[in-house]
Amino acid sequence: MSAAASESQDIETVTTAVSTNPGRRGQPDNKTRRYDRQLRLWAATGQAALESSRILVIGASATSTSILKNLVLPGIGHFTILDHHSVTPEDAGNNFFLEGPKSIGKRRADEAVRLLAELNDSVEGRADHRNVEEVLNSNPQYFLEFNVVIAHNMQPALVDKLAKYLWSEPSHPIMMVVRSAGFVSEFFIQFHEHSIIESHSETTPSLRIDKPFPELHAHAMSIDFEKMDPTEHAHVPYVVILVSALEDWKKSHGGNPPKTYAEKQQFKKRIQGMRRKPDEENFEEAEAQAYRAWTETTVPSEISALFKDSGLSSLTPSSPPFFQLLSALQKFTQESPHTLPLTSTLPDMRSDTKSYIHLQTLYKRQAEEEKAKFKSLISEDVRETIGDEMIDLFVKNAHALVVMRGREWGSFDQDRAALAMDPSGKETAKLATHLAFSALSSLTLQHQTPTVAALKAEVERIAGTDVELPEEQLDAAVGEVARAPTADLPNMAAFLGGMVAQETIKMITRQYVPQKGYLVIDMVDMWTGAVGA
Repeated sequence: MSAAASESQDIETVTTAVSTNPGRRGQPDNKTRRYDRQLRLWAATGQAALESSRILVIGASATSTSILKNLVLPGIGHFTILDHHSVTPEDAGNNFFLEGPKSIGKRRADEAVRLLAELNDSVEGRADHRNVEEVLNSNPQYFLEFNVVIAHNMQPALVDKLAKYLWSEPSHPIMMVVRSAGFVSEFFIQFHEHSIIESHSETTPSLRIDKPFPELHAHAMSIDFEKMDPTEHAHVPYVVILVSALEDWKKSHGGNPPKTYAEKQQFKKRIQGMRRKPDEENFEEAEAQAYRAWTETTVPSEISALFKDSGLSSLTPSSPPFFQLLSALQKFTQESPHTLPLTSTLPDMRSDTKSYIHLQTLYKRQAEEEKAKFKSLISEDVRETIGDEMIDLFVKNAHALVVMRGREWGSFDQDRAALAMDPSGKETAKLATHLAFSALSSLTLQHQTPTVAALKAEVERIAGTDVELPEEQLDAAVGEVARAPTADLPNMAAFLGGMVAQETIKMITRQYVPQKGYLVIDMVDMWTGAVGA
C-alpha cells in the first residue's frame, strides 16, 4: 500500500471542490476541468483568491501583455490596462497581443485588452485611456481599487511617486516594478508584510516516532513480530517497526534513545536483525528512516522564530487572522508534548492496505483530538471570524508557516551598508546589473543620455567606495543597458512575463514563497539571481 493512494484522494477532493455538475453526480463541471492542473498546485482556496483578484497593469508593452497572458489563462478576476498611448509600428513589431499593422494608430490598451480577453472568457478586462501621471496627481485613490499594481519600464519619477504612495499604508496594494533593457531585466515586489500558511515546503512534518501518542504506542507494543506470518511481517509499516524498536532500545539504555554514532549504528543493526528474509522492503525503509527515532520532535526553529515576530508581540483583537492563529499555536506548543499539532498525512511506505489504513486511522484520530485542543485555545469570537476552514488549513501546515517582511522600492540603493554586504563572487554580476538599471533611472531623471561612461559613473556614485565590482561584469551590464535602454524584446518579454506572473500568483494566493528583493535576469549569459533580499 502506498501513501500515494491517499494523496490521490486529496487531489480528487481538491479538483472537485470548486464546483460540480448537478446533472452528473460527483463530476466536475467545465470550469473545474479547465483549471484541473493548476488546482493541483494551489487547490480551490488558491483559485478562489485568483478569481477575486483585481490587477492593474500600467502600459500595454510587450512585457506587460506577456505578464497578463500568464495571469488571464489561470483565471484572475479582473485586469485593467492603464495606457494613454496609441499603437506605433514599433509596438506592432514586438507585441504578440497586437494585430500587426491592423492595430497601428488604435488605442494600445483597447487592442491589448481585446486580444487578451480571448484567452479566457471568465476574466473581465478593461482599458483605461488616461495618463498615469494625471491619475496619480488628481486621483491617487484609484490605485487602491486593485490588489496588485504592475508597472513595466515606467518613467522613474512616476514609479518613485506611485511606490511612495502605495507604501504609505500597509493596507495599500502590492506593487511590482519591472525593468528591462534588451537582454537584461529585473523586477521587484514592494510589500509590507506577507504571511503564508501554504508555503508547500519540502520539509515533512514529524511522525512523532520518538514521542508516540498513546494509541500509536499501544499499537506498536501489541505486535508480536515473532508470531506473525511471513506475509504480515513483510508489510508492517516502518513507523510501527521504529516505535517498537525504539521502545526496546530504551529499556536497556536507561530510557534514552541512541545518542552516539556507535549507538545509532547499533540501533540500525537491531532493525536489520528483526528481518526474517533479506528482501523485506519495510525493514529496509525502517533502517533508512531510523534517524526519526533518535531525532527529538520539537518545534522547528523557523516556527519558534515566528513566536518572536512583531505581529505577535503587538497582537490585538483586530490583528490579522494569521497572527491570531499563531498566538494559539504558541500556546499549544507550551503544553506537553511541546510539539506542533500532529498531521494526519502519512508519507508513502511499504505496507499492505489493512495495516496502512489502520495506522492512518490512528494518526487521523489523534490529529483530530489535537486540532480540537488547538481550537479551544482560540476565543469564540475570533473562531467565528476566521472560520473552521482556515483553522484546519493552518493546523495542517503548522510546520511550514512563513512571515515575510518587505521593503520600500528604492530603499536598497540608499543603503550603502547593504550594498557593500551583498556582492560575493558571482553575485557581483547580479548586483552590477541591478545597479546599471538604477543608474539608468537616475540618468533619466537628470535628462542625461545613458552612455556607457555616464552609466558607469552613476553606478559608482550610487554604490559608493565600499562596493567593488569586477570591471568585466560592470562593463557587460552597463553595455547592454546602454545598447538598448528602452528595448522590449519579444523573447525577453515572454520569459520575464512568465516570471513576474508566477510571483504575482504567489502573492495573490498566499501560497508558495515569493521572491524577495530584486530578481535579476540576464539572457546573454543565461542566469537569474536575487540581490537586496
